[in-house]
Amino acid sequence: MGIILRELRLPEDYKGLAALLNTHWSEPVTSERLEEDDRKLYTTGHTYRDEEGRLAGYDRTRIVAATEDGLIAGYVWGWRAPWTERGHLNHTIVVAEPFRKQGIGSRLLEHALQWGTLLGADTFVTTIWDDEEDSLRFARRAGLDIDTHAFQSVLEISAADPKWLEQDVYNPDIRYATYAELQQDGASEQKLYELYKETLVDIPGFTGEVPVLEEWRKWHLMVEGYAPERVIVAVDGDRFVGVTNVLHNLQTNGMYHEFTGVSRPYRGRKIAQDLKIQAVRLAVNNQAAYIKTDNDSANAPILSVNRRLGYKALRGTYRMAGKFGEMKGSARSE
Repeated sequence: MGIILRELRLPEDYKGLAALLNTHWSEPVTSERLEEDDRKLYTTGHTYRDEEGRLAGYDRTRIVAATEDGLIAGYVWGWRAPWTERGHLNHTIVVAEPFRKQGIGSRLLEHALQWGTLLGADTFVTTIWDDEEDSLRFARRAGLDIDTHAFQSVLEISAADPKWLEQDVYNPDIRYATYAELQQDGASEQKLYELYKETLVDIPGFTGEVPVLEEWRKWHLMVEGYAPERVIVAVDGDRFVGVTNVLHNLQTNGMYHEFTGVSRPYRGRKIAQDLKIQAVRLAVNNQAAYIKTDNDSANAPILSVNRRLGYKALRGTYRMAGKFGEMKGSARSE
């Protein structure tokens, strides 16, 4: 069956794209979600060179590999946001299982390399599941090396230890409240944003910059599954000192820690553990089936908290990076 590479056609491709991505992503996505995310994006790209000559600004490319009858067999998405690390382009490359080892991945990669070279990028970045050996070989042949390792952990709510659900918080001098309760204060959004700005950059593996408030609100706070009553904030006086944002996936009835962070002067006081325990209680109260989180393998404090609470490690991802001038577009196996 012939395969053609073409631009993504919207809205008619949303359904087929969601079906392909659901064979790759850990949590299901709908065509409606993809369309909603697109509405948040800039409509046209704008890139430039910074004072050091490195690529800055924002742009994207989206190409599908389609069969003659319109089935989406592969997809490449290359992008950078205004807050992406200078010189970098991020990528997702997916090929449906029945169409692998036919050169589709190499063709998609070649397009991404040509596009990035034309823009003037210096670093190609992507993520690969750590248990997909064929994909890892493909990436290495293309000239990519492992940069960081992260993995998911899950707590099945039916297996949650009652002792964690019943015990008092470790910090009685810290008040824990939902963002919904705190929104009565007109300064709450700015205070929450400032807390994110401080703590996001301390995540092992974090690159680039923290988005401006309007973009942070769209991509870090009010993402799919968000509700202000599921954002738990640790408060000292009138200062926000810790936060966990818990999303709810209605398709799976699962919950997900989008982010957990604690202000630097307050670390080492088990505030992160208090927040995690309250997130588990939230999942129990919402009758969720499970709660998941993603953690960098180098984030020892949070990994220790997760283990104490009974989270079990799942498959992980490698973030891989390479230099555009040194990579090969034809990697022969995908």
